[in-house]
Amino acid sequence: MSMTDPIADYLTRIRNAQQAEHKYVDIPASNMKRKMSRLLLEQGFIKKYIVIEDGKQGLVRIWLKYDKDNNPAISKIIRVSTPGRRKYVDVDNLPRVMNNIGIAIMTTPRGVITANEAKRQNVGGEVLCYVW
Repeated sequence: MSMTDPIADYLTRIRNAQQAEHKYVDIPASNMKRKMSRLLLEQGFIKKYIVIEDGKQGLVRIWLKYDKDNNPAISKIIRVSTPGRRKYVDVDNLPRVMNNIGIAIMTTPRGVITANEAKRQNVGGEVLCYVW
């Protein structure tokens, strides 16, 4: 079975695992998912991630981050651009998420980066998701 929107599946698996208070979640790997996981780690939304090679597609295992009261570090994760409705922005219209408390993950000609990094590099692109 082919998956129509693997990025939405990635975000939904993280959202569901946090709601169920899992320690980690396994997601089928792709280069895009690896890069998105790296950004979530750099921004402090997850503890760590590893790529598990299984001879096929591989898995990305993400350890979720919670505070001392067991509240997840990611309070909201929203898919913006979908296969049926792409959302592109230029450098003058880059999104701010929760007044820069959250991040917008974008795919640009310079790779998968946050909106803040896109502003520093003076580049626009497709907005994949918002995380806060």
